[in-house]
Amino acid sequence: MTLHLDVLRHGETELGGGLRGSLDDALTAKGWEQMRAAVMDRGPWDCLVSSPLQRCARFAEALGAHLQLPVTLDPDLQELHFGLWEGRSAAALMETDADALGRFWADPYAFTPPQGEPVTAFSTRVLAGVERMRQAYAGQRVLLVSHGGVMRLLLARARGLPREQLLNVEVGHGALFSLRVEADARLTEEG
Repeated sequence: MTLHLDVLRHGETELGGGLRGSLDDALTAKGWEQMRAAVMDRGPWDCLVSSPLQRCARFAEALGAHLQLPVTLDPDLQELHFGLWEGRSAAALMETDADALGRFWADPYAFTPPQGEPVTAFSTRVLAGVERMRQAYAGQRVLLVSHGGVMRLLLARARGLPREQLLNVEVGHGALFSLRVEADARLTEEG
């Protein structure tokens, strides 16, 4: 059976832009508002699943309490770990590590940030989490509160993009996309 999966990216965080990865910074007031605006007049959902990082989990827990829906935290659905690049902006990396950053942008599957998580391992982890959701909630609509990298991965697969185009997928703070997850692991973007 099909899982209807709405995927919401967290809003703006206190420590600002850059590669947040596994850093656990909180949402700003603007970040909360971005997420509230995204879910207004959406749903209804049967349950919520979230990354355990607070920029996702606190909103999911508040929304779940408001809607009286269960919330499950799944560490497999958190952001790519960027290793030594965590917390650094692309502009700062261009000054100190431009060649490596360029290789990562050109093909994130072929280049791993220093001491970071390989995108192949990230992909395996995220897709395993999505498959567990499909098995647990087939036939239902689930809201997943997660990160830009998770959303880029899922949208790139749904759109049939080559792996080199993963980072070309645009996902702003508070963005919400709808996907169908089929039993054969096929992802389809919904209107």
